[in-house]
Amino acid sequence: MKIVLIIAMSLLLINCNPVNENNDSFSFVFFGDTRDATGDNIDHFRGACEAISTLDSIEFVVSPGDTDPLDSVLYTLQKYISKDIVWYPVVGNHEAETAEDMVWIRNHNKDGNTLPNIVNKGPLSCIETTYSFDYKNTHFVIINEYSNDTCDDCTKGDIPDFLYNWLQDDLKKTIKENIIVFGHEPAYPLPDMESQRYRHVHDCLNQFPESRDRFVELLQEYNVLAYGVGHTHNYSIVKMNNLWHIDAAHSRGLADMGSRSTFIKITINGNQVNFETHRLNYDSGKYEIADIGSLN
Repeated sequence: MKIVLIIAMSLLLINCNPVNENNDSFSFVFFGDTRDATGDNIDHFRGACEAISTLDSIEFVVSPGDTDPLDSVLYTLQKYISKDIVWYPVVGNHEAETAEDMVWIRNHNKDGNTLPNIVNKGPLSCIETTYSFDYKNTHFVIINEYSNDTCDDCTKGDIPDFLYNWLQDDLKKTIKENIIVFGHEPAYPLPDMESQRYRHVHDCLNQFPESRDRFVELLQEYNVLAYGVGHTHNYSIVKMNNLWHIDAAHSRGLADMGSRSTFIKITINGNQVNFETHRLNYDSGKYEIADIGSLN
């Protein structure tokens, strides 16, 4: 059975050129919502990057939005992880409402051609911020939930007809064993699995329940394994009706104490998909494994 894994928009990738015994085996890191904590400060995003740099076989990173200022994030990724890091950033609500952020992210994937491994550019209105790419046996989809058929930064977060139709066509075409989709807003906002903090209860994709339900049903129809998001700053991994919903929380270090700073390592080996969640231990100041499991 084909497995599809989707993560919203948010989502970023590192190319360390590892040699894998299994040609389909690889890992990537999913982190998000670093905004305003991206300076060269070990107590902020830098601390997460230093922890990521110690992991084996990380081939790219994905972030599901709200990583502004983006130039500062890229600087920190390159300095503390790898100068050759490949980052696939998703548009979040803070990027969409900030003109200079949108200019930066468009230039990061100019005309939909700059980032590696892209197999399907998005619609013309969001050609640089909606796309899909293939890596080994897995198909990844990045969606900009703040776009419509005329602009890429002008909605409140939705899956309108033009984006739904593009995604449906993209999922029909792929022949990859696994599929992962990234966006910014959860379909169902959930509390942090540890602190139980609850944010953005009414202003995620659930603002528009009909289009949200249609979107989730599409992912299920094409056997999507998981939908990965940010926005809430809360960590959760929950399976609903055969679709995993992964909220990457935030990687802001001590800049947000409402839930622990987090990043997720996802390892794909054939059709086996495992996750390893690292969260900041306030006592030690180190990122430690806080959750581990399989998405199968």
